[in-house]
Amino acid sequence: MKKKKIKKVQVRSFSPKANLIFNIIIALFAISCILPFIFVIIISLTQEDYLTNHGYTFFPEVFSTEAYKYIFSGTMSEKIIHAFGISVLVTVVGTIVNASMTSLYAYVISRKYFPFRKFFTIFALITMLFSPGMVANYLVVTNMLHLKDTLWALILPLALGPFNILVMRTFFRKTVPDSIIESARIDGAGELTIFLKIVLPLAVPGIATISLFAALGYWNDWFNALLYIQNDNLVPLQYLLMQIQKNLQYLTQNAGMSAQYAGGMASLPSESVRMAIVVISTLPIALTYPFFQKYFVGGLTIGGVKE
Repeated sequence: MKKKKIKKVQVRSFSPKANLIFNIIIALFAISCILPFIFVIIISLTQEDYLTNHGYTFFPEVFSTEAYKYIFSGTMSEKIIHAFGISVLVTVVGTIVNASMTSLYAYVISRKYFPFRKFFTIFALITMLFSPGMVANYLVVTNMLHLKDTLWALILPLALGPFNILVMRTFFRKTVPDSIIESARIDGAGELTIFLKIVLPLAVPGIATISLFAALGYWNDWFNALLYIQNDNLVPLQYLLMQIQKNLQYLTQNAGMSAQYAGGMASLPSESVRMAIVVISTLPIALTYPFFQKYFVGGLTIGGVKE
């Protein structure tokens, strides 16, 4: 018996100097991503008079929390807390609905034995390329579905996205082999059992990815609230903050129309309030990203069929 020669695979490695250079480049890139948000936080904590006289700077001499006091003052704080709860509820429920519907749709069209997979794939692709328009969406949501002034008007319009469907379709085709599905069928498992107990554990990285996309979309959405929500108790945080900014801008621009209110309007922290609104709207979703990142890294090591 002749012994087979085992080919050694050479792994290319970089020198310590090259690794140091690459680490410095990556560190600079990471800092460049974080630095703008830190700058926004600093501006939101800077006194308005100092911003007017000296402009934006990383090292202001005078700090102030007037912007946050203005946003959370009086009845406004109750509205912001309530709107924050609405946004959290819509984001959580919407993300679950979006991930569930997207995964089911993508899994079906990823299987070669499904006879209508080409039709539903082209159907999803067409909806991504051609939009029905704002008027058609408004008529469907309000007149046909009767969802006006309900939380479902903030959830269902974003419940299924063609881009996420195509992403998950590719993920299922590359990650879930047909041999696993066939083995489960031989053991007597049904389609729902296969999907819940076999496919979903293998698809954790893909589901985490589309869930992050969906959560960002729901959290940053204010346009659907503008179209479908007239009840103040159902207004999400993004739309409420946009209203605060518009009201503040209107008061500042029209301060000279009345001498009685000119002094009070001039003292409003307009610039710092704008930055504080950015911090309030961005910080919660930024804090949730590490939880998704854990699934990104952990799910990549999930194996498939062992030979």
